[in-house]
Amino acid sequence: MAPSILNEKFELTILSNLIYNEEFARKAVPFLKEEFFRDRTEIIVFQQINNFITKYNNLPTREALTIELSNLKNITEEEFKQSKQLLNSLQTESNVDQQWLLDTTEKFCKDRAVYNAVLKGIKIIDGKDKQLSPEAIPSILSEALAVSFDQHIGHNYVEQSDERFDYYHRVEERLKFDLQYFNRITKGGLPPKTLNVALAGTGVGKSLFMCHVAASMITQGKNVLYITLEMAEERIAERIDANLLDCTIDELYDMPKKFYDDKIKKMQSKVQGQLIIKEYPTASAHTGHFKNLIDELALKKSFKPDIVFIDYLNICSSSRFKGGNISSYFYIKAIAEELRGLAVTYNVPIVSATQTTRTGYMSSDVGLEDTSESFGLPATADFMFALISNEDLEELSQMKVKQLKNRYNDPGLNRAFIIGVDRAKMRLYDVEQSAQQIVDSNQETEKQLNEPSGPQPADSAYDKFSGFKVWRNKAEKEVHLSTTKLKW
Repeated sequence: MAPSILNEKFELTILSNLIYNEEFARKAVPFLKEEFFRDRTEIIVFQQINNFITKYNNLPTREALTIELSNLKNITEEEFKQSKQLLNSLQTESNVDQQWLLDTTEKFCKDRAVYNAVLKGIKIIDGKDKQLSPEAIPSILSEALAVSFDQHIGHNYVEQSDERFDYYHRVEERLKFDLQYFNRITKGGLPPKTLNVALAGTGVGKSLFMCHVAASMITQGKNVLYITLEMAEERIAERIDANLLDCTIDELYDMPKKFYDDKIKKMQSKVQGQLIIKEYPTASAHTGHFKNLIDELALKKSFKPDIVFIDYLNICSSSRFKGGNISSYFYIKAIAEELRGLAVTYNVPIVSATQTTRTGYMSSDVGLEDTSESFGLPATADFMFALISNEDLEELSQMKVKQLKNRYNDPGLNRAFIIGVDRAKMRLYDVEQSAQQIVDSNQETEKQLNEPSGPQPADSAYDKFSGFKVWRNKAEKEVHLSTTKLKW
């Protein structure tokens, strides 16, 4: 039998107030569940009260409940008799303090929820639950512990106009990119408690993008946690070295130790943030591992991340589900939900990536339908964009970025744009504005600067990329882009 935090009469107190105390009923009903009551008769009576309130949006009378009980076909004659006796025993008025009643009922709900969660956890451990893995137990317990009566009853549109004005004009903390158009489409960078996902084919630049942004963040004084499930820690560090030390990866391996030390010292003078890179085997780690890592870093290193990179989402595991017993849609969606929950828990933006389908990989354009394995991912992400490349763009050291979902801004503005890519040094950079032509009829006029006038040659690169202004040849690109790369 479940341990009771109260005497046995408290369940009756709850049932009485659900009938005669409207204020209490409105606040408590959303959190009360039939499994919180121990006695079969109490469960039957609660079901009828809850059904009545839900259906008629009003409190039931004792007489109405008696009639409803008599119409039930799934209870025995003895259960009907006992339920009727229980109804007659309920007090018609309450003399207890309203706040005490709410607080005590909240504690009652939480205790019963935790008790039920423990029982469910035991069932999972014993292998009696085929859907959930033992890693789901912390999540189940956390959900039970999170039971709380919400005292907020809604926003009064007229009376709270001043609060809305303050909300509209608040300065929200955001982590800025070093890329102009990414700041433009996100209204100044990534806010905390968000999940941001890059969609790209194999080898297009998912890890390059994340490594570049991670490098730019530590130059801004931000603490970065980079979790990799694909490449070794050393490979990620190698890419960031190439980015920040302004050299190619090949040069890193040929560089004398003294020259390397000099570059590191020079780099350290401009890098104020910390970077921690942690490797996990592919498909072996989930948010439970990531939480333990963050907590351990805080305890042992006094390190608190401002942003977390996870490379990449599809090769994480779920903390709640076993991959073999659930469809890819629900599994990937679960991973995305868990990562977003991690972002909320630690008040950070999370940046991750996912792969395109085979069709998307071979396409010069990508949409949400090209998300590999699960359409549930874009439903969960706050910001999602595609990184697109092909032979012509590679020749020009460029990459196309296309917005797929954006909760920060109107995705119709600057829906697509071009950024420069230096793969040798693992960098991204803004291209010269005259080379930027947004493929979007809805973009702001003032952003369409230096557009070419008159028709372009039929064999030019303009026709190939649906309105993107790119360089006609490599020589032209080298002349005009030589001054546009960001200097570190």
